[in-house]
Amino acid sequence: MGETWWPDYSVAVNLIWRTLTHLLVASRAKRVDVFDVVRSRFRVLPTDLDVNRHMNNGRYLSIADVARFEMLMRTGVWKVLMSNGWYPVVQSSTITHRLSLTPWQRFTIESRIMAFDEKSVYLEHRFVVKGQLAARLVLRGRFLKRSGGTVPLAEISKAVGVDVSDRSVPEWVQRWAADVTLPSTRQPTPSVWED
Repeated sequence: MGETWWPDYSVAVNLIWRTLTHLLVASRAKRVDVFDVVRSRFRVLPTDLDVNRHMNNGRYLSIADVARFEMLMRTGVWKVLMSNGWYPVVQSSTITHRLSLTPWQRFTIESRIMAFDEKSVYLEHRFVVKGQLAARLVLRGRFLKRSGGTVPLAEISKAVGVDVSDRSVPEWVQRWAADVTLPSTRQPTPSVWED
C-alpha cells in the first residue's frame, strides 16, 4: 500500500562519521555537570537536504541523537549507563521549526536535561544559528536494563550521584507527555484509522 524502499547508505555513513567525530570531541572535552547546557557544533551537509534544499525535518531528530550522545558522554552519564548495563531510549518527542537550515550553514545544538518524573527523563535540544533559535526539540526518554525492564529513577539518581527529585516536570511538559502517550506494549494496539 504505497510503500517504497531503497537503501540510502550515504545517510547512514554520514551519521556514523558524525557520531564518531562527536565521540572524539566528547572524550577530549572538559566534563560538565549533569544539568549543564552542552553545546555541539554541526554544519548542514548536502546529505541532510530535502527537495526544498534545506535540512530535512527528519534529519533534525537524527542529528539531535548525535548531540544527545555527546551530552551523555560529557556529563559522564554514558559511562554510568554502560557500567550498569543500562541504555537510553526515546519514548516521545516533538519538534517546532522556526528557521530553515541551509546548505553548509553552521549551527549549534544546545542540549540539557530538563526534568525527571518517576519513570522518565525529559530533555530539550535547541538548534541555534548565530544566537537565534531555529528549532526546538523536546523529548521524553527512559533508561532500560539490558536484562529487561526499566531502570527506576532512584537507581539512576544514586548511580549518577545527583538528586534528580528537585527537577520536577513543568506543567506544559506533563500535559504534552500525557497527550502523546501510546498504550503499553503489553496491550494490543491495532492501527485503525477513524473516518
